[in-house]
Amino acid sequence: MSSLSFRLLVPDPPGDQRSATRDRVADLIAVLCALAYGAAMVPLGDATAPSAPIPWQADVALGVPCILALFFRRRWPLGVCLVVLPLGAVSVMATGAILIALFTVAIRYRAGVVLLLAAAHVSTGVVYYTLQDHPPFPLWIDVVMRAFTGLAAIGWGLFLRAYRRLTLTLRQEARRAREEQQLRVDQARLTERSRIAREMHDVLAHRMSMVSLHAGALEVSSDAPADEIASAARTIRLSAHDALEELRAAIGVLRPGRAQAEPPQPDLDDLDELVQAARTSGMKVDFIWLQPPVRPAPVVGRTAYRLIQEALTNARKHAPGKSVDVRLDGAAGRHLRIEVINYVSDAHEHEEARRQEAQSSIGGAELSDHHLEIEDDGVPGSGVGLIGAGERAESVGGHVTYGREDDRFRFEAWLPWRA
Repeated sequence: MSSLSFRLLVPDPPGDQRSATRDRVADLIAVLCALAYGAAMVPLGDATAPSAPIPWQADVALGVPCILALFFRRRWPLGVCLVVLPLGAVSVMATGAILIALFTVAIRYRAGVVLLLAAAHVSTGVVYYTLQDHPPFPLWIDVVMRAFTGLAAIGWGLFLRAYRRLTLTLRQEARRAREEQQLRVDQARLTERSRIAREMHDVLAHRMSMVSLHAGALEVSSDAPADEIASAARTIRLSAHDALEELRAAIGVLRPGRAQAEPPQPDLDDLDELVQAARTSGMKVDFIWLQPPVRPAPVVGRTAYRLIQEALTNARKHAPGKSVDVRLDGAAGRHLRIEVINYVSDAHEHEEARRQEAQSSIGGAELSDHHLEIEDDGVPGSGVGLIGAGERAESVGGHVTYGREDDRFRFEAWLPWRA
């Protein structure tokens, strides 16, 4: 019952099916209330008195069309009120319709217009009094009665108008809150997917570069010893397997409706393994880490690992065979500084270095230019890795600089130390 009363007082948003039903029910209730009020006032008032301006039958005949006109009050609220209001000067039956019309105008129009119509309603009572030969009641009774009922209808309309505005505001705020919450959820999902995409790039680029290197050597090293071919094939298989596992875990996290635990991420404790893997693939890595007694926060350690991994991957692709210097230092209260320097080779040296690195990975076989071209095509350099490294460092409050200095390429990162 309370829910029905609320829907009658506060309509649903326009266009809703419930809103149309609510309007029809409310109009029917308004008509019945106007009919009941007018029918009660005809015998209680002076409409049946011999001194009435018109016979009570004519009074009722004029009042009923006024009541039926209330079905059009939503479309023309002011027009309906202006039509029925003058009839209050001769018809008591029409007073019910007049009160409903004033109530409707109070919901739609400004208070000044409503008060002017209320004054006109009271003035029709004065006219009704003057049209009687011997009025059975004093004039002040008619004035007080019409003023009281008119102000009651207007006051209820103004209250309902304010109540509807408040409800509309609350609905808009609730809708805005839902939209903002959805935006926050979408932004969080986008941020998480971007983070996972960076993880996928870092991991897959590192592993697939090793797969490409060993596969290029294996392709042309048919005369290499069997144990070396088997070792290269095993490296390819393990790297591809690890890459697939990383990819499967990332895709599982991205799938909606599937809550999967994210695999443990590498950190500073895994740097020795990363450097050893790079050396196994033929890189010359000089690794120095001035380990402090207190380690930084795990998120800083994971970020540092990924930055070094990206720098080693770029050095392997763009400066094969050249030595790489990796330095880490820092302490609590300062930054964790990462420096990766590799010497840059020209085009001829780059080609020869790739040939030697591939040969060192399996059996020392000779590689043709055609096979080097295949290998280069297999490891493209889009440049997004360094951009992603900068974004990754910024996500923890750090920054990255990189660039060529004469015959060297320097990659430096500063990460805030958080224990």
